[in-house]
Amino acid sequence: MRLGTFNLMHGRSLTDGLVDSERVGAAVAGLDADVLGLQEVDRGQPRSGHADLTRIAADALGATETLFVPAVVGTPGEGFRVATDADGEGPDPHYGVALVSRYPVTQWRVTRLPAAPLRAPIMIQGPRRGRLMLLDDEPRVLVAAVVETPVGRMTIATTHLSFVPGWNVRQLRLVLRALRAMPAPRVLLADLNLPGGLPRLFSGWHRLAGVPTYPAHAPRVQFDHILADRRGFERLPRVVDVASPQLPFSDHRPVVVTLRDRPGTSLID
Repeated sequence: MRLGTFNLMHGRSLTDGLVDSERVGAAVAGLDADVLGLQEVDRGQPRSGHADLTRIAADALGATETLFVPAVVGTPGEGFRVATDADGEGPDPHYGVALVSRYPVTQWRVTRLPAAPLRAPIMIQGPRRGRLMLLDDEPRVLVAAVVETPVGRMTIATTHLSFVPGWNVRQLRLVLRALRAMPAPRVLLADLNLPGGLPRLFSGWHRLAGVPTYPAHAPRVQFDHILADRRGFERLPRVVDVASPQLPFSDHRPVVVTLRDRPGTSLID
């Protein structure tokens, strides 16, 4: 069983600045994940050629179960409004997170997370170098699924937390509260905007992969995490491989873990 997380950065290449649907599909196919959490996902955005990046990823993986949930309607950095549950479809440009699965999903659950009430500086990566910008935070969303996997029923979820320090910790606690109401074992595939071991410290969950993911060209810090709840952890197979390849787009590298054989242990902690 292969579980992964990837911040797409709406599929944009830092080399040529373009969004190429075929390039996105080929790169995602190479991850060969059975369940993949995606962040910074566009649907119907002019900047990404009005593509449905969730559908491209699902088709690339042969995933039959998909759910894209917009966090905002509009384009981040240009103009947007907070998305609601009524914004699941429609012609407007959307931006959010998605979960795609090759395994059957018996239940979906969406939890909306409020944006931080203040602006904060963030480094924006470009084709040549990054630049620091003061940005308004965006609302966030948690997408969780009850999945029928080869090791039985489990909860798998994805989210993308705030870049505002402290507020992302608050959001993480809301995420954990929502997931604890769903069946164990529980795994979170996410860009948490929290470096290294901090997610494990604040959540108490096991970290299944410890590898730097940002910035993609020369990663120094891990923002992208795969965490497993300690409750029900003994029912998961052990982690036998961790991959974090550089792909031809995005300022993040993905993380994919392979779980196999003997349950109850992890390569990390």
